[in-house]
Amino acid sequence: MRFGTDGVRGRAHSELTEAMASDLGRAIARVFFGVPVVIGGDSRESTPAFIAAVSEGLIDSGATVETLGMVPTPIVAAEAANRHAVGVVISASHNPYYDNGIKVFGPGGVKLSAAVEAQIEDYWHSSKSSEVLSTESGSLVQGDIDSVRSRYLELIQRSIEHRTLDDLRVVVDAANGAASTLAGEVFAAVGADVIVINADPNGTNINDDCGATHTEALQSAVMSFGADVGLALDGDADRLIAVDHAGHVVDGDRVIAILATDMRARDKLAADTVVVTVMANLGFHRAMSDAGISVLETPVGDRHVLEALAGGGFSLGGEQSGHIIIPEHATTGDGMLTGVVLLDAVTRSGRSLADLSAASMTAFPQILINVEVPVRGEVPEDAIRGIRQQLEAELGDDGRILIRPSGTEPLVRVMVEAAQQDDAERVAHTLADAVRTAFEPTDAQVDEE
Repeated sequence: MRFGTDGVRGRAHSELTEAMASDLGRAIARVFFGVPVVIGGDSRESTPAFIAAVSEGLIDSGATVETLGMVPTPIVAAEAANRHAVGVVISASHNPYYDNGIKVFGPGGVKLSAAVEAQIEDYWHSSKSSEVLSTESGSLVQGDIDSVRSRYLELIQRSIEHRTLDDLRVVVDAANGAASTLAGEVFAAVGADVIVINADPNGTNINDDCGATHTEALQSAVMSFGADVGLALDGDADRLIAVDHAGHVVDGDRVIAILATDMRARDKLAADTVVVTVMANLGFHRAMSDAGISVLETPVGDRHVLEALAGGGFSLGGEQSGHIIIPEHATTGDGMLTGVVLLDAVTRSGRSLADLSAASMTAFPQILINVEVPVRGEVPEDAIRGIRQQLEAELGDDGRILIRPSGTEPLVRVMVEAAQQDDAERVAHTLADAVRTAFEPTDAQVDEE
């Protein structure tokens, strides 16, 4: 098992086992020897066992570990930043409950570079992975969660300069995840009239028809409660998807566009530049150009966005999926922080989120098809090159094609944008069929079997 776009992830207890987690803990302790560690996780039924397993490996190798229990990923990152500690999060983010994963933040709450991940993997997969590094065991302490929450609430309030949201009515979908006990408190602290749904985790209902990847329940709730805005988090609360008062989804592209234009108007958008991944809609690029904002594009994955933000000293970046990073306030994506900053922009504008969203960009129809493949990380480039070139020529400047492997699942993601919905669907399905066909065994291979 290797690090993907967002840590290590797999089926709990089979693809990713407690023994593997303990060995990974030892590897982390080797690379960051002598650095304290804070650890927490989401609401999956397997999370406590993996917290214990990673902690065991860390302690065996001399690390001082503080466990925070069930907390959102951005809180672990924030605590790592506050203490210049390593942060470890047990979570599979938006995946179903039966998966789990391990995310690692370096000292200061920063995402690991590819080089550091490779160093950890070398120790993890070596024959010495189970060896104890230190002759002295480390220690495990229970974190002061009240102090942790207090620091986070102060960070949230500081992010909007202690303004209030003027009793904006907000529905928050906590995805039955890590933010279930905190989301209501966060938005109430900045003056919102908040209603929280899907905040009753039972170990198996995380992300289950709720949260940022399934917004239907939130859309319905916004309409039922007559709310101004809906905010959907994912299982570990590091991403956000919004819903306007009419029940329309406002995805990460639109949220970034709204924040970018607002920050530029207030001279807070460094170099008048925003960082996004290759998944950003073509309409986003055109809207930013019209607004006088430069767009820096990176590969998929918030790590790449973070590297570009740090490298250029930029102040806003993110992904269409809702991972949005505001470096002034956080070292990683934070769904609750993003939600508060977005609501602050809505309140100050005197307009509805629906108005701001409609004005932010005109989206091109975008079709995304996930094709199941036998091996994670492979795209049959040679087999589909001819049909891809033909279809790209048909789309011209009013469309684009992106085909990439998932970093966390055995899938090839086929994304197509076009000026017309029918064209986007036709091209996407044609390419998806070509990918499937490329992985089918030939007659000769069948005969050999």
